[in-house]
Parts: sequence; structure tokens; C-alpha cells
Amino acid sequence: MASTPSCKKNKENKNAIQSMLLSCKLYISESRNHAALDSIERAARLHPETAVVNKFEDRAYNRTSYTLVSYVAHDCTGSPIYSPLLDTVIAIAEAAYDAVNLELHSGTHPRLGVIDDIVFFPLARASLDEAAWLARSLAKEIGSRFQVPVFLYAAAHPMGKALDTIRHELGYYRPNMIGNQWAGWDQPELLPAEPDEGPSQVHRAQGITMIGARTWVAYYNIPIMSTDVLVTRRIARMVSARGGGLPTVQTLGLVHGEESNEIACMLLEPNQVGADRVQNRVEMLAAEEGLDVEQGYFTDFSPEMLVEKYMNLISGKLD
Repeated sequence: MASTPSCKKNKENKNAIQSMLLSCKLYISESRNHAALDSIERAARLHPETAVVNKFEDRAYNRTSYTLVSYVAHDCTGSPIYSPLLDTVIAIAEAAYDAVNLELHSGTHPRLGVIDDIVFFPLARASLDEAAWLARSLAKEIGSRFQVPVFLYAAAHPMGKALDTIRHELGYYRPNMIGNQWAGWDQPELLPAEPDEGPSQVHRAQGITMIGARTWVAYYNIPIMSTDVLVTRRIARMVSARGGGLPTVQTLGLVHGEESNEIACMLLEPNQVGADRVQNRVEMLAAEEGLDVEQGYFTDFSPEMLVEKYMNLISGKLD
């Protein structure tokens, strides 16, 4: 377990620490096994200075995301040395690897690991450098302690490598099961690229994980009233920056239930290209295909709401 800061703390210092917040979003490849999720959530609540501020489950995708918030503390020179998030995420990882077997997993969302993705965001007065420091610290722990290959991305990567670039290199986006689903582990056990931490050999029950740090990203999903996933993917690509659509928008067209599909969107700069603009573009393109579109939805709260929820949950615990 990581040690606590050595600098003397008084009540005023504690208040300052609480305003230097980081958020961690974890994606677990499980949503149907409630006993597994219960075990993971018990681990998430072990540390009194970490708050679970959001949980989002999707049974079609067989995927659950958790959003955690806690502080980052510094030594007397101002360098980050400790965050309760590190101990919390390690406990979650141990519970997840014990409770979830990737070889038995299937769903309609791509994934390459039991813990598919972990990303840190700075909140309040914290910086992106502090989020990247924590991401790299966690990557070393996950790689060495659990012998899981870890790929760093965005600000956590030495060259700022993009998440979608790494995913394309590793075959993340290719379904491996009939019905446009992903099941088990079908990649070579010896990875085609060297991970940043951990072994190059994959344990099939665990898979690999991505760990990154970046400024806030909004996750916004739009239901498409169609079972034709090829049309949904065509619309998704035309909306995305990669397909010549909206800048700083990444999309996936996915099967979502028996009667509809969904366009899952990552808004990399939500203050510049927001959900309304993405919704309007999808509706326009879907209308050209004769398809109806439902109102999209966010899968998490805004940064301001995360801070508010954290302060409400943690109030009094550091006194």
C-alpha cells in the first residue's frame, strides 16, 4: 500500500488537499454477474478517502464503468507523492481479476481485458501532469503485481500516443463472434507490440489493459432505431473526425439489444464540439437512411457535478 504524505498536515492543509482532485474512470468487462460486481464494489469502498461518484452498467455491452474521485497530495517541494486512488484502483483490480474471466466473457462492445481501460482526469485545482503521474504509477503496479500487459496513452504515454491508435494496432475493433460480438480472447498470446509495463505474454483470463491521462472527455451514446449495424457504422464514421465529420469526435457503431443499435461517442473537446451538435449530425444522417434516432444520453456526470458529489460524500471524513 502506498504511504501517506510526510509533510505535516493541519486542517487548513487538508482543505487545500481536498481541492486538488483527480477522477479515475474504470471500464470493467462485466455487467451480468452481480456477485462479481459486488466484490468489485466492496473493494472500491475500502478506502475512506476515495468516493465512488458514478456507476454505469450496460447489459448488452456486458460492461460497467465506475467513476472514482479523490485528492492528490504533494511533498514539501510540490511534487505529487500520494493519492488514495492508487490503493483503491489496485484493490479493484485484484477483485476484478479474481471475479471475472475474460475467456467466459461476451458482449457487443469491443474489449481486450477484464479491466479494459483506466483513465485519469484532473478536476478542480489538479493538473494533467498529476493525472499522468498517477496513471504511470498505477501502470507499474498493475504490470508487476498482476502480470498484466499495460499500454499507456495520451498524457501518460511518453510521446502522447492516442488510445484509438493503440487499439487499432491491437485489433480492438474487430468482432470475433457471430452477431457482431466480442467473446473470450482470440488474439495471439504474444502481443504484436511491446507494452509499456508488464509482460509481453497475455494471460487469456485477464487480457490487457490501457491506462491513460487526459483532460475531460464526455461520453455520449445515441440509440439508432435499426438492426442494420452496417448502416449504423456508416453513420458513425461520417460523424467522426476520422471519417471527415466533426472534429475531436470519435465514434463506434454497435449492436445494442435485439431491436436497435447505438452510436457510442467520445467528445474529446466537449466545450468545442458538444452533444447537441453530435446529436443533430446523427439525426440528419439517419434521416437520409430513413431511420429514426432517439435522444442520446451521457454515461457520466460533468466535472463540476463530480466534484460536488465527491465533496458531499467525503464531507467530514478527513476531519
